[in-house]
Amino acid sequence: MLGDACALEAAYGRDTMPRGLLGLNADVCAEYMHVITNRRCTQPGLVPLFPAAENPFPWMNEAMDLKTEKHFFETRVTEYQTRSSLEW
Repeated sequence: MLGDACALEAAYGRDTMPRGLLGLNADVCAEYMHVITNRRCTQPGLVPLFPAAENPFPWMNEAMDLKTEKHFFETRVTEYQTRSSLEW
């Protein structure tokens, strides 16, 4: 199933960027899809489908691994210290 999804994403990249755009092209996007597929395979402990794949966008790892921030006014904040726990 993951291999089929990767093939569909690569086909989408070929259809939407036949000539490339600012350093992006279908081949680079397909390679990135292989990396993402490998990542999805290893999360539940499966064998990567594309072991030779290398990430053409290393900066994307940083963007994907960031913790999501919560909207301050929509969550209950529990990270404040109380006055009794402060040392003067």
